[in-house]
Amino acid sequence: MDITEVKVFPVNNNDKLKGYASIVFDDCFVVRDLRIISGNEGLFVAMPSRRRKDGTFRDTAHPLNLDMRTKIEKCVLDIYKQKVANET
Repeated sequence: MDITEVKVFPVNNNDKLKGYASIVFDDCFVVRDLRIISGNEGLFVAMPSRRRKDGTFRDTAHPLNLDMRTKIEKCVLDIYKQKVANET
């Protein structure tokens, strides 16, 4: 499965939330509302999630293995860093 498009939307109004992203796979499947978060060990990508009735959150879409998670995170963060660098 190839990542064929990534759109990043930086935000400047929150300490930890740095932006949102949408990602397209094989020009035929889109996942929206990924969040770019500043954590204790740097930036990371959080998958889209929904609050459950008990107050916990559950991912609505997520990679099933570490290789795909790493691939998604690298693509999203590379584009985020480029976009932020171009805005300054």
